[in-house]
Amino acid sequence: MFTALARRLFLALAVCAGLTVSAAADDVVVFAAASLKNALDTAAATYRETTGRTVLVSYAGTATLAKQIEQEAPADIFIAADTAWMDYVSDRGLIVPDTRHTLLGNRIVLIAPAPSDATIAIAPGMDLATLLGDGLLAMANTEAVPAGRYGKAALQSLGAWDAVVDRIVQADNVRTALAFVARGEAPLGIVYATDAAAEPAVRVIDVFPEDSHPPVRYPVAMIAASINPDARAFYDVLLSDAARPAFETEGFTVIDAGS
Repeated sequence: MFTALARRLFLALAVCAGLTVSAAADDVVVFAAASLKNALDTAAATYRETTGRTVLVSYAGTATLAKQIEQEAPADIFIAADTAWMDYVSDRGLIVPDTRHTLLGNRIVLIAPAPSDATIAIAPGMDLATLLGDGLLAMANTEAVPAGRYGKAALQSLGAWDAVVDRIVQADNVRTALAFVARGEAPLGIVYATDAAAEPAVRVIDVFPEDSHPPVRYPVAMIAASINPDARAFYDVLLSDAARPAFETEGFTVIDAGS
C-alpha cells in the first residue's frame, strides 16, 4: 500500500518532470493513456473548479503506466487504452475489480502533415509503401502500446503490413507518433482519430475500417492500493454524465457512462 511519504515523493517528481499542477499529498493521481490528454485535462479542470480539489494526471503509453503501477507507483485511478493492459494489472490484483468499467471508444486513422497532398483509400491491397516514398510510417510501439498494436493488426488484416514493417518509426506513445507527422519528420502516421482532431498540423487521409482491428476501448479502474479518500469522487465523475462533454468534444465515444 502507498504511504503518504511515497505519494509526496511521487508528486514532487511529477512536478519536476513538468506537470503544471501543484503537488500535494491529497491530490488524486490518475495514470492515463497519452491519447486522453486533452479530454482528461478538461475533466480535471472542471472538477477542480467545482470542488476545489486537484487531480494530477500522469500521461504516458498504457504499457509504461501498467508497469509503473506494478512497481507500486502511487496512482489512485488507471485509464488504459486497451483491455489487455487492464487485464495485466487486474491479474496481479492491482485494481479494485468491481470498479473496472469500459469508459470510452475511439478509432484509428492514417494521417499526413497538413500541407501534404497524399491520398489513399484504406482497403485490402492498398499500396501504402508507394505512398510513403522514401519516408517512414510513424506509429506507437507495435508490440506494447495499444495504438501501435491496433495499427499493426489493421495493416495485417488489410495485407499491407509486410510491405511497410521495415519502414516504421516506433514511438513510446501515440502522441509522440503524432508529433513526428506534425513536424513533418514522417510523411504518414497511424494515430487515434481524437489525436488527429486535436492537432491542426496534421490531416486525416482515411479512417481504418472497424473490422480491421480489435475495438478501441478505454477501461478505467481504481487502484487497490490507493489510500486517497477523494479518489472515489473523481472516479464517479468520470463515469457520470458530467464528464461526457469533455470526452465527446474530443471525439471519443462514451461507452459506459455509468450512473
